[in-house]
Amino acid sequence: MVFSFQDMVEEVRLSARALIDYGEHFFNPTVRLGVTGLSRAGKTVFITALIHGLTRGGRFPVFEAYASGRIARAHLAPQPDDAVPRFAYENHLRALIEERRWPSSTVDISELRLVIDYQRPNGADRTLTLDIVDYPGEWLLDLPLLQKSFEQWSAESLALSREAPRAHLATDWHAHLATLKPDAREDEQATLTAAKLFTDYLRACRDERFAMSLLPPGRFLMPGSLADTPALTFAPLDVPAGGRAPEGSLWAMMVRRYDAYKDMVVRPFFRDHFARLDRQIVLADALTAFNSGPEALHDLEAALAGILDCFNIGRSTLLSSLFRPRIDRILFAATKADHLHHSSHDRLEAVLRRAVTGAVTRAENTGAEIDVVALAAIRATREAQVARGRDKLPSILGTPAAGESAGGEFFDGNTEVATFPGDLPLDPEPLFNGTDAFRGLSTQAAEKSDFRFLRFRPPKLEHEGTEEPALPHIRLDRALQFLIGDKLS
Repeated sequence: MVFSFQDMVEEVRLSARALIDYGEHFFNPTVRLGVTGLSRAGKTVFITALIHGLTRGGRFPVFEAYASGRIARAHLAPQPDDAVPRFAYENHLRALIEERRWPSSTVDISELRLVIDYQRPNGADRTLTLDIVDYPGEWLLDLPLLQKSFEQWSAESLALSREAPRAHLATDWHAHLATLKPDAREDEQATLTAAKLFTDYLRACRDERFAMSLLPPGRFLMPGSLADTPALTFAPLDVPAGGRAPEGSLWAMMVRRYDAYKDMVVRPFFRDHFARLDRQIVLADALTAFNSGPEALHDLEAALAGILDCFNIGRSTLLSSLFRPRIDRILFAATKADHLHHSSHDRLEAVLRRAVTGAVTRAENTGAEIDVVALAAIRATREAQVARGRDKLPSILGTPAAGESAGGEFFDGNTEVATFPGDLPLDPEPLFNGTDAFRGLSTQAAEKSDFRFLRFRPPKLEHEGTEEPALPHIRLDRALQFLIGDKLS
């Protein structure tokens, strides 16, 4: 689309905000770390574990500044932005440790400030302020809408909905769509029905059996205070990509509301939060994706590529800091590594690396550093060897959540069990192309799937004295070293 006057105004606003941030951070070095991920990726758990480990004494041997004792203290400071909700760290920690339940998923943006007092290798004392910004990954997938007309978005959404396995899930919406005449007069009830059926289709795509990731507009599945407003009451129409809507038509009504969504939801998020980030971690539930089948993995691949394309990445310079901050480090993390034996952790990492290969290749010449890791911010399982006949299977021990089932047995939420989830292949390619008769949940019943994963409760921790116990993790320290290790040197 043509670079509009509104785009130029936004650029001026961004530059002005960058100048203000630069002045504030000149004497108080600050890193704004964005934490995002698609549904069920574990953003809240990651942030809670990161803060708890740094403030209460975690085990981080790979995080050099911490392991060497150069970090003297890390403590929470008052919320920096008055208009942004504070990340409810204390509530989430209580849920994890005392109640042994996973916190609620991220549905809105939140923020928390962590101040780290440390010593440089040369002995000089310094302070680093870490502003952690938590936001749903689905919001990221809305940013490309800023450069798309309603007609372009409609064409892309319809084309995607006609592919397997989405086509079956979109049956009701497609049936209603066939009754709509875009050139007819605007019709509120027809629009309400279309928006509801379109949202139902998006929600069905997100079900773990199909685990689709590319589901914009993001607020349709997490509307918050915008629920039932006209800005969230629209849906794609079968109209030509380069066409123009007649005045007063249903088509014009949809265009108006689509534009309102961009102006009221997408632009403010981009301007006030997203464009100010310095570092970014993108969490992905790759386990659920490949357990659903090749189509879900390809959808995750497209979503991650779309996410990376949204970032203004590149080497951070004085000029960029003054006028348009760049994200100079991005970490893609495959979460829930504790659902696998450690022998498959590198293989899980290889799956995610394969999913982001195309996107990373396009970003190679920007000067930004991009890495991939498989981790569990909080480890819910232990490892064991389970005998099956003469074989010993590499298994995991944990307490399945109440209502989980395996092999016809239902668990009460208190009983610890050993399970063999399956070995991931050395080569991730078969997971993407469906060769070797890979069976995903989208085509098989759960008990016949190649990989079976239970939902485990958070671990039961032993208290030593009055100190809170350290939260066990897998490779959280490696993530910290990549994201902020250089800032503490």
